[in-house]
Amino acid sequence: MRWWPVALSVALGLLLMWSALVIALWASKPDDILLKQILRLLPDLVRLLRRLAADPTLPRGVRVRLVLLLGYLALPFDLVPDFVPVLGYADDAVVVALALRSVTRGAGPEALERHWPGTAEGLQTLRRVLRV
Repeated sequence: MRWWPVALSVALGLLLMWSALVIALWASKPDDILLKQILRLLPDLVRLLRRLAADPTLPRGVRVRLVLLLGYLALPFDLVPDFVPVLGYADDAVVVALALRSVTRGAGPEALERHWPGTAEGLQTLRRVLRV
């Protein structure tokens, strides 16, 4: 049996899954003004993620999601290459927003308030992004 049809099928399947992921990220991306505000909050968001992941009072599933998110952010490569317009630089922000929305549903908005290291305006922006 030849191996190249199998390899080609696997490569096309991976390309199809990556394309579906990019479309999902594009569909869930916040508007440009909100996206700029999220990017400004990035240092506070990283501290928030670290604090939430270390909180033993949160459910284990929430902490696992946060550790996986921090691991993704530490990776040297992105889901969407930086040369792709808009999404190239915004994919991390979109992934963080989606993960934090899931964490907020699991841990409650009080956990965000308790661990937020930034300003009250920053927390309001975060709430708007997460639709909390």
